[in-house]
Amino acid sequence: MTRRAAPSARVMVVDDDPRYSEWLRHHLDVLCPQASVSMLSVAEFERWCARGSGSDCDLLMLSAAFGSGPEDPQAHGLSLLRRLRVQPATPAVIALAEDGNELTAVRALQLGAVDYLPKRLLTPERLSTAVSVALRRVERRVARRLASLANLTRERIAAPAPASTGEAALPAAAAGPQPGTDSAAAAAEGAPAAESPDTLESPGTPESAPLAAAGVAALLDNTTSENLIPGYTLRLKIGESEKAIVYLASSSRRGRDVALKVSKSAREETAGQQFFEREYTAILAIHSPLVVEIYDYGVHQGLEYLAMEYLPHGDLKARIQRGVSEAEALRYVGDIAQALQVVHDAGLVHRDLKPPNVMLRASDTVALIDFGLARSLDGGTTNTHSGVLLGSPYYMSPEQALGEQLDARSDFYSLGVICYEMLTGQKPFMGASAMEVLQQHVSAPPPSLRPTLQRYEAFLARMLAKSRDERFATAAEIVTAAAALRSGAAPEVESSAA
Repeated sequence: MTRRAAPSARVMVVDDDPRYSEWLRHHLDVLCPQASVSMLSVAEFERWCARGSGSDCDLLMLSAAFGSGPEDPQAHGLSLLRRLRVQPATPAVIALAEDGNELTAVRALQLGAVDYLPKRLLTPERLSTAVSVALRRVERRVARRLASLANLTRERIAAPAPASTGEAALPAAAAGPQPGTDSAAAAAEGAPAAESPDTLESPGTPESAPLAAAGVAALLDNTTSENLIPGYTLRLKIGESEKAIVYLASSSRRGRDVALKVSKSAREETAGQQFFEREYTAILAIHSPLVVEIYDYGVHQGLEYLAMEYLPHGDLKARIQRGVSEAEALRYVGDIAQALQVVHDAGLVHRDLKPPNVMLRASDTVALIDFGLARSLDGGTTNTHSGVLLGSPYYMSPEQALGEQLDARSDFYSLGVICYEMLTGQKPFMGASAMEVLQQHVSAPPPSLRPTLQRYEAFLARMLAKSRDERFATAAEIVTAAAALRSGAAPEVESSAA
């Protein structure tokens, strides 16, 4: 029997060193490509513990001082593990000890840590082994919880509990998700409602399956979302990133469903960095069906939020997993290039172009999302932390991997990676670590295409050129070349530097 992979786990990295956190995040991105990874400082993590947010995380990478022994007052990591034990739901924990010894290692394991690794000795290989073991434990835990909830559901269908008991119960089939209920855990825990946005039903719909699944998700998460953001009723979690959770929400003002993006930490906890405001400003001036429409931005009780167009037909990542034809791949490339033209004309470079950030409309046309990393093409804005890489290693241009100033041609390289993946079903560069993947982007030639795809070799070589001067100069050139390939003509793909 094939073991089900756990790529959709919710992983949290706790460390006061932003560079080390980024190193871990990039390696985790390679080990668990579909996992959501969030990063907190130790102070932010303590506030997270105080809120009793254990169900928000499946795997915790806890980097802290473990002192010279269990009784050492400097053994802060042991104190944090004790705090985790009193959480209603406790994630699997890998302790990354900044100091410590055999005694603190034993105590950490007694306090529930899955593994204890001296931070100075951590290598990509040891990280891979520890994460694999921890995720297997997460899978077993989720399987037990789902089995228990399935039994609970069957029992309540057979003998519904009186409404006056005050106990947690699944909603009636026709009632729909209750206002203020957070069904967020479905995507991460495997509940069926989150697998396909097309199965979502509006409150009051008589179809029972999606609504019952939403109730199961609420029980799994064991949290409520009443009045999280005034004017929005959360119905289901549909996505998560390192800094935010995206909900399907009903907007009372607009009278429609929206995608509501809510920050995971309060704005004052991020040293005044207004991530969503930057994204809101970036998208607000763009009016094109090729870019997600944005409705609202605000801050409530320190949490930033963005309300934007809800696109229920999934993203390009899911579409690639189902398989695309050569003609479809070229059409998507042309559509994405047109979307990039709109973005670049607005003076922006996306910097995080990848299949999950390309949504599909009902007409199968594309809409770009997630402009949290977008920056001005004039180079006037730099990274918050110098030397910290932002973006996905799989789709990162060589100049982005090297930390150089970026322009529109960096997005073209990312589009080339997406094109290669659509045509072949696999990414051009893979590796055991994020650094290995980045090194290949910088210096390794892309793998040769199989004979049946040789006609696309020059087109891909132009997009995936290591030197940006050898790539397409504009998005319009990509649109023209892709259209010519679709029509069977030989497109002009000579280097613009010639």
